[in-house]
Amino acid sequence: MTTSLPAADQGTELAPVVEDMSAWIIAGAVASKQEESGFDTVARTPAQGIDDGVAAERLGFRRIWISERIDIKWSDVVLSGAAARTSRLEVGTGVIDPPTRHPWITAAYAATMQACYGDRFILGLGRGEDAYFKGTGLRQASFEYMHDYIGILRKLWAGERVDYDGPVGSFDGMFFAETYHGAAPPVWFAGFAHSKGARLIAEDCDGVLLIPNMTPTAVRDAVSRIREACDKVGRDASEIRICVPVVTAPDMDDFETRAIAHARAVTYLQYPGYGEALCRANGWDPKVLGDIRNHPKLAGLADIADRAFQRHQLLDVASAVPDEYMLDCCAIGSADECVTSLQRFIDAGADEVATYGSTPQQNAALIAAWRDRKSR
Repeated sequence: MTTSLPAADQGTELAPVVEDMSAWIIAGAVASKQEESGFDTVARTPAQGIDDGVAAERLGFRRIWISERIDIKWSDVVLSGAAARTSRLEVGTGVIDPPTRHPWITAAYAATMQACYGDRFILGLGRGEDAYFKGTGLRQASFEYMHDYIGILRKLWAGERVDYDGPVGSFDGMFFAETYHGAAPPVWFAGFAHSKGARLIAEDCDGVLLIPNMTPTAVRDAVSRIREACDKVGRDASEIRICVPVVTAPDMDDFETRAIAHARAVTYLQYPGYGEALCRANGWDPKVLGDIRNHPKLAGLADIADRAFQRHQLLDVASAVPDEYMLDCCAIGSADECVTSLQRFIDAGADEVATYGSTPQQNAALIAAWRDRKSR
């Protein structure tokens, strides 16, 4: 793999790579044009996401992730743009949902990324959410679907023909017309790693992206379930890399901190089913769900909050989210205080933390402090 920078970005000095820190880019809803608010995280654009990838490499992040949205946040385009302007940065989907893509298309996407940019692509998959799919005719994937889907991808990458009839569809001799000579792209699964998810991870995946806003205790529980699942199938648990996305707000003012932490939590907790799962995982009082869902702004909403509002538009609802919840599951305060908060997730068994909600540039001091923490 080449180590020279693309022509457009030559002359950029790269910091040493921090192996256990990655960055989410343009987390959540985006806009085609950023509002003139004076705050970097308000209504970021897909184009800024590509620039964020370039900044992430310069600052030393190991990789970037993007949460795909089926509108103007198509991961293929943004990650390809970032990969084309970088040389060592790994790029991953965090995540795409198999119900939105025929497996032939997903396999081709991953193989094309590897063919263009070397072994820098990670295919992160999730089951999707029925509430998000509303009106599309799509449904959340079952774990059987996910198992079969991943198996089909691996067969296509290996040059095999696929004959299959099951939950993913019906295929008769499906194959790649062109030979793919590269290594199989790593496949990661995103979720809470409950029993069925942990088994899928142990059997089929190279890594796991846990859910944002999980507390260190919830992360420790998930790690334990993954290790137990690996023991049951005879797999070395160390082969699976565990990454935790953590909202980071280093040295930010109250408005932006609450927009990327508390208001983001509103969009998760308002989801039917998802909010309940997050409260159970974290031991949070389920009363907060009613306080959020019955707020005048959301009570009559026909859609999920994440599709109807930008996060800064939910700050009134976000007052229902206790500060102590966010301090436990996020990294807020000075760079050094954020380092202390993030270390709790590593101590809980995670291999990697991913800054979430804020931009790579906003985390420049944090990644420097994180890099230096072991030498103190």
